[in-house]
Amino acid sequence: MALQEEFESQGSQLFKYRGSIPLILLVTGIIVFVFSRMNSTGFENYIPFEIYELLCLIISFIGLGIRIYTVGYTPENTSGRNTKIQKADVLNTTGIYSMVRHPLYVGNLFMWLGIAMLVQSLWYMFAFVLIYWIYYERIMFAEEQFLRRKFGEVYLDWSKKTPAFLPSTKNFSSPSMSFSWKKALKKEKNGFAAIFLVFFIFRAIGDYINTGSLVLNSWLAYTAAITFILYFILKYLKRYTPIFDEENR
Repeated sequence: MALQEEFESQGSQLFKYRGSIPLILLVTGIIVFVFSRMNSTGFENYIPFEIYELLCLIISFIGLGIRIYTVGYTPENTSGRNTKIQKADVLNTTGIYSMVRHPLYVGNLFMWLGIAMLVQSLWYMFAFVLIYWIYYERIMFAEEQFLRRKFGEVYLDWSKKTPAFLPSTKNFSSPSMSFSWKKALKKEKNGFAAIFLVFFIFRAIGDYINTGSLVLNSWLAYTAAITFILYFILKYLKRYTPIFDEENR
C-alpha cells in the first residue's frame, strides 16, 4: 500500500476511535500525577497550585471556546462529534474556517493541553503534544482526502489560502450563518461538564495524597456537580423535547 493510501486508511480508523484517546491520556496522566505528588516532583515549589490550576483551567476553556465558536456557526452534518463516518454536506470556508482548516482539533488541543499541564510533568506534556500531533495528523489527512474528492477544485482553492492548523487572520471572512446557541449547547455540553469533572478528579486525588482524606466541599466539587446536572437536563431536553430543533442545524 502506498504511503498516501496508508495514511488515509490509518486516519479513517483513528477517526472512529478518537473519542477513546482522551480516556487513555487521562488514565496515564492520573498515574503520572499521583507519582509526582507522592514524590514531591510537582510545580508547587515554583507556583502555588491554586494559581497553576486556574491557569490550566483557562487554557482548557480557551479550547472549549474555540469549539463552541466553530460549532455554533456551522450547518447540519458538518463540524460535529460524529465518530463513525466522515460527514460534510457543505464545505465550511467562512468564519473560523477562513482562518484555519481544522479548528475543532485546535480546540481539542487546548482543552486537553490544560489537563495535561495539570499532571505537572514536563516530559508528560511534551509526550502529550507529540502523541496528539501524530494521532490527529492522520485524521486530518483522511478528512482532507474525503473533502478533496467530494468538493474538488472548491476545496483545493480554499486549502491553498487557509492554514491547516496554525490560524491566520489574513483572509478572514465573516461567518455565512448566524451563531446558534442551541447547536452549541447541544453539541458541546459534554466538553463543558467533562472539563470540570476532570479538574475535580485531579484536585480530589491531590488532596487525598496530601491529607489522607477526600475534600468534597471545594468550589470545583460544587461546579462539577452543577455542570453534570446541567448536562443531564440538556440531554433530556434534546432527546424528549423539540427545544433544540433548528432547520439545517
